[in-house]
Amino acid sequence: MQNKERKSKHLTLDDRIEIQECLAKGMTFKAIGKRIGKNQTTVSREVKLHLQPYTSGHTRLDEPCPLLLKAPFVCNGCDKKSKSSCRYRRQVYSAKKAQEEYAELLKEARSGVALSRESFYEAERIISAGVRAGQHIYHIIKANKLKVSTATVYRHIQRRYYSISALDLPRAVKFKIRKSRNSEVIPARVKKGRTYQDFLEFMEAHPELSVAELDTVIGRIGGKTIMTIHIVSCDFMFGLLLENKSAAQVTEKITALKQSLSSFGFDFGDLMPVFLTDNGGEFGNPFAFENDLSGVQESRLFFCEPSSPEQKPHIEKNHTLFRDILPKGSSFDELDQKTVDLIFSHVNAVKRKQFNGKSAFEMFCFLYSKDIAQAIGIAEIHPKDVMQSPKLLSLYSHS
Repeated sequence: MQNKERKSKHLTLDDRIEIQECLAKGMTFKAIGKRIGKNQTTVSREVKLHLQPYTSGHTRLDEPCPLLLKAPFVCNGCDKKSKSSCRYRRQVYSAKKAQEEYAELLKEARSGVALSRESFYEAERIISAGVRAGQHIYHIIKANKLKVSTATVYRHIQRRYYSISALDLPRAVKFKIRKSRNSEVIPARVKKGRTYQDFLEFMEAHPELSVAELDTVIGRIGGKTIMTIHIVSCDFMFGLLLENKSAAQVTEKITALKQSLSSFGFDFGDLMPVFLTDNGGEFGNPFAFENDLSGVQESRLFFCEPSSPEQKPHIEKNHTLFRDILPKGSSFDELDQKTVDLIFSHVNAVKRKQFNGKSAFEMFCFLYSKDIAQAIGIAEIHPKDVMQSPKLLSLYSHS
């Protein structure tokens, strides 16, 4: 069914067989998506959700193959898959196994789980306590392995079966409509070769490279600012505290980050080879991101079109998790970098539906390593200790 969009949201067994065959031929997610009439993101998510370990009689090193850290994340198309020369742990995509897992998940979702009186009240206690700590419903369910769906929990809350109400939920009120702004402050000469169209063409030629989106969040007007960096592939975000919103401050902080990564033996360009940002003046020195400490180019930076936040939607969406802890209007002047790291450690510990219940921290450690997370300043937070509310800073200040 090549080049034909279908209305069906679910992949069929034929689709999965087609994906497996295309992976064996070394085709990209984009090419596979066109072939089965689906978006490349759908194909990528399908493969990641149904990875299967590949075993043979050969000795394995206790580490994954380095090629699995980038698309297509499987060994289906590797010419060493059936040879003894590869000693790494390997993984494949199996259409049959993926279909079985999908069918089982669909069965569980439709049949539901009958709760006894004891299990209902135990679930209510856990969910209510988690919400009061600022945790999100999906995160609570996954962190505590509760046998209940998010829809059921929201329905029970609306019907007042729980000791919490809808007003206790992190974002029960509606967001204000974003005000339109015209703020193109990056000179045309700086944007030459770095426009959004250039970004699209570059990623078309290099789909295997990871993209990091950049932005800044503001506290008190004229006070400290936080520059946020969001690695799209794993929804991992961290922040750098700026004394002011200027290109000089951004340059200083990015240089310090490169030095920190280098001291741990990591290369900035390997972790973040491509950047996408808006037209804020604080990003007016693209060479701070593009060149290594010796002045040699190691990354590429591109600018979105003016007033187009939809061109970097991932970081915009993830900011809502940050604002759970520091709502708009909060001053950042009393913060230090250690506190900022703590905030984003909790943000990255939230379970994500798109990762089938894994957190951004877990995904980052799988794709990169826990040592790199440590070099950036992000620590591992136990799921049951996650706090997504301003109470986090109150507890931290008294500890």
